[in-house]
Amino acid sequence: MSIHLDMREIYHLYYKKLFHIAICITRDHYLAQDVVQETLIKAYKKMDTIDDQDKLGAWLSAIATRTAIDFVRKERKTNERILDSVDFEKCLERKHNDAGQEAEINMLQEQIYKYVDSLSPDQKRVFLLKTKHGLKEREIAEILHLNPNTVKTKLYRIRQQLKEMLLARNLA
Repeated sequence: MSIHLDMREIYHLYYKKLFHIAICITRDHYLAQDVVQETLIKAYKKMDTIDDQDKLGAWLSAIATRTAIDFVRKERKTNERILDSVDFEKCLERKHNDAGQEAEINMLQEQIYKYVDSLSPDQKRVFLLKTKHGLKEREIAEILHLNPNTVKTKLYRIRQQLKEMLLARNLA
């Protein structure tokens, strides 16, 4: 018997379970979302290898567990290597003659630094490789051993959060 569910059905049936597994292992909301995404991609690629629909949940759980562990291991390995070479402060350093403008920029920089510090180590690496080093998504994916779509998703989420933070600042 082969499985006749499409990926949307699988997503709706198993997302909460997979996310719970991922969050328990990674302890990071965004990283857990990435684990679920990667799990579903892996499952889609190997869907033809499972014949019993009753075993689908266990199979997906095993993939999610291994993927989450791999993400955590990768995060630990790359965290030391990349954070040692990154100096984000130089990226935003600028000298201005107008004291008022300089004060405003200093306040903005402080908020951006706080925002960057609040990112998970994985998000911070992706963001800094893009902003500090000017790498393309494909290059970041290769360095961090991630799916290029995962990198694009992370960058999109980070940009959206940064926009919301800056908009809230301007409205205050």
